[in-house]
Amino acid sequence: MTTEPKDATETTREANERVRASGWLDWDDDRDRQAATRGFLAALDPPVITTGDGRSVWDLEPYAFLEVEEAPPTVNPSLWRHARLNMHHGLFEIADGLYQVRGYDLSVMSVLRGERGWIVVDPLVSAETARASLALVNRHLGEREVVAVVYTHSHADHFGGVEGVTSVEDVLAGRTRIIAPVGFLRSAISENVLAGAVMGRRASYMYGALLPRGPRGQVDAGLGKSLSLGSSSILAPTDEIVETGQVLTVDGVEIEFQLTPGTEAPAEMNFHLPELRALCMAENCSRNLHNLYTPRGAEVRDAKAWARYLDESIVRYLDRTDLVFTSHHWPVWGREACLEYLEKQRDMYQYLHDQTLRLANKGYTMLEIAEMLELPAALAKEWYSRSYYGTVNHDVKAVYQKYLGFFDGNPANLHPHPPVEASRRYVEYMGGAAAVLERARADFERGDYRWVAEVVNRVVFAEPDNVEARLLQADALEQLGYQAESAAWRNFYLMGAKELRDGIAEAPGRGFSLGMVRVMPLELLLDALTVRLDGERAAGISLGIELVVDERGAEPVTYALWVANAVLHHRRGVPLDRPDLIIKASRLDLAALLFGLLPLDDAVAAGRAETDGDTRVLAELLGLFDSFDPHFPIVTP
Repeated sequence: MTTEPKDATETTREANERVRASGWLDWDDDRDRQAATRGFLAALDPPVITTGDGRSVWDLEPYAFLEVEEAPPTVNPSLWRHARLNMHHGLFEIADGLYQVRGYDLSVMSVLRGERGWIVVDPLVSAETARASLALVNRHLGEREVVAVVYTHSHADHFGGVEGVTSVEDVLAGRTRIIAPVGFLRSAISENVLAGAVMGRRASYMYGALLPRGPRGQVDAGLGKSLSLGSSSILAPTDEIVETGQVLTVDGVEIEFQLTPGTEAPAEMNFHLPELRALCMAENCSRNLHNLYTPRGAEVRDAKAWARYLDESIVRYLDRTDLVFTSHHWPVWGREACLEYLEKQRDMYQYLHDQTLRLANKGYTMLEIAEMLELPAALAKEWYSRSYYGTVNHDVKAVYQKYLGFFDGNPANLHPHPPVEASRRYVEYMGGAAAVLERARADFERGDYRWVAEVVNRVVFAEPDNVEARLLQADALEQLGYQAESAAWRNFYLMGAKELRDGIAEAPGRGFSLGMVRVMPLELLLDALTVRLDGERAAGISLGIELVVDERGAEPVTYALWVANAVLHHRRGVPLDRPDLIIKASRLDLAALLFGLLPLDDAVAAGRAETDGDTRVLAELLGLFDSFDPHFPIVTP
């Protein structure tokens, strides 16, 4: 098994050269570089951020290979251009009193000067990167306290670093306001709770966590270089935005909000700064086509609502806007440029929505439509419409799935065999693994990598120890990655190739975080437990536990938790008739008890919990829970 990535084949070189020769794309257009560097004030030197004990959480130095202007044959030249633009990092002034720190996490942190302090917008993924970014601001603009934090939406790269810019104590004391859209807290916590293990595993593919940085490895993540690897947490909002048009005056700054639920995130909002004639579009606009379906896995997004809210932004704000800025990439200046940008982003999502449904209503299936549709030239020629993150192919499938689901209507696909069983039959029908690989190698030489990946995948799933099949599959995925314009697709392909060659390695992850749990409603924690219950193991078992949340200064709240019919149920405020066990503790300690992080006997001995009943029942319940391996196989059975 080889661990070294291979070079681009002649087919891949030609494919990438065709992109370079495309008449649609203006390679001499220098406006993005000018915008990405405009207002530069200072940068971290070196661009490295570490934890207190010296562990690196962010490092741009391995990306020095991007200093070369011309793309190598192993990278789509359009993606190479975008990856180079994402290398512009530091502190930038984008308007009088409005600044951005870019290039020190996947997302961008914006900072607005109030009368006495800073208003921080979207404090990155990690506390370490947010703290370093704020320090850069204070060092060059003067020390100020953070008087408010604005979360534009419910994804972790827009709130996870909050404790790098403020603290629980400052929020509780009223020194820092936390402003977020209605539904933010539940959306922020719940989106990744029930399917957290599988989303995390797939995210390691999407962001290329274990790929080497280089022309044959990870070059970008589309929205930014990569995800930081520091500590993340969340602080609950003190101010909720509940309707469009709501206005808050924060430290002397007037801010008007626009709610956009169900667009890029379940809870999201834009906001307008009238005095600066500036419009923050959160992540509803970025310098790429975004995901209507994210390959890491999540609910599909509503393309029609997305386009509608972009149009609402145009109507409400564009007659008084000269600057559009977002929480990824660089801003747009000038009213006409802002209007064109928002209109074309709006039309991009509306086009994909309408044309997908037009073709679906003519009887075409999801897979067929995804191959048929392309953006029209007027949209596809714009660099901010290119597929650096989302793709037309996946976004079409997302629209189809939202309306019609995964089934294409053909009864032959109503109940297919699962991958391993189907693959064994396919390989047998095709004359055995050796015959399949012989034909596949010929197809590889012809450059038909999509077909090689599809057919050799059958051999890998039928015979996972077939080294010849694994290596050929890896070679095909690698070439597909080298050709991909989408950073997410490239990373998926190259991670698959790496694991086929080298096996599964442990990816960096955050796991169970008390920083997230401390504001998580107990109902969500109990929901997370319900999907851990092993139904077969729980068959025939009946037990009931009463949980009493006892927080200082608050009335105790009772939760009923019981197993019946191989299902874990829970209710708030409805006691059980005859509980087997009653546990009284704080919400954090109850969470630790239920997730097996705190032994019940230790909690009782330390005075952190009180019990009444058979304490062995908790151990019995914990014994019914399944564990999730965060490194399960993806490209093999």
